[in-house]
Amino acid sequence: MAPSAPELRPRAPACSDSLGPAAEIKQQLQTSNFLVIMKLVVREFQASDRDAVCDLFSAGIKEHIGPCFYNAMSSRVHLLITTALCAAGFFLGSWPGALLLPGLWPSIVYYCCHELYAGYVRSRLESDMQDICGSFMSRAGDCFWVAEAEVEGRAQILGTVAVVEREEGAQRFGELFRMIISPSCRRMGLGLRLTQTVVDFCKDRGCSKVVLETSSTQTAAVALYQKVGFKKVLEHKQTTAGFWITHISQITVLQMEKYL
Repeated sequence: MAPSAPELRPRAPACSDSLGPAAEIKQQLQTSNFLVIMKLVVREFQASDRDAVCDLFSAGIKEHIGPCFYNAMSSRVHLLITTALCAAGFFLGSWPGALLLPGLWPSIVYYCCHELYAGYVRSRLESDMQDICGSFMSRAGDCFWVAEAEVEGRAQILGTVAVVEREEGAQRFGELFRMIISPSCRRMGLGLRLTQTVVDFCKDRGCSKVVLETSSTQTAAVALYQKVGFKKVLEHKQTTAGFWITHISQITVLQMEKYL
């Protein structure tokens, strides 16, 4: 069901005394074999949301480990290395070696893919996600939103997004962070709604553009951003995980932007 028009409602007190708009949409969520009608509200983060937000963030980032490993092992480089190790074991006259040596390299690749994303989660939970209010809501140009719905009689956080205002010379722009959508709400327009929330917020602030970074593994996210009007402007391999982990994982960081 398509989202209904947003309804402005006062938000509960969060990290400051200021009130902001909340967007509300109604949609149908299919779980098991029946439809559950739920009311979804996009509102500003409250301190009491932290544990649920961090759990969603951790699970949402770590789910990219499997696709990253699959993409890495599908690359020509890793296929050649695995084949070479198999041949080395065979020519050494060791059948166990021919079986075990090829398994060694995929294990190394998986470790790198796991560390790339799991290490990122650890570093964020120990820094900005530890103090969401201070990191994302301490200035007028910054904000952190959650998408909350009542599911089976209990309020659940099903999505998050944040923006931080930057300045570069005379130019002011917003940087989008922490876009996470629960698997139960994907392909239902929630990602589009949260992205548009950031775009509208930055427009109201007079920003010239919105920028973001994502990874080549996150193809669904890239497609979503392009649908909203973001364009790729740069690709690089600089991550917090280090040179070898990034290159063995075959990951590329994509910088995207949308002019307002």
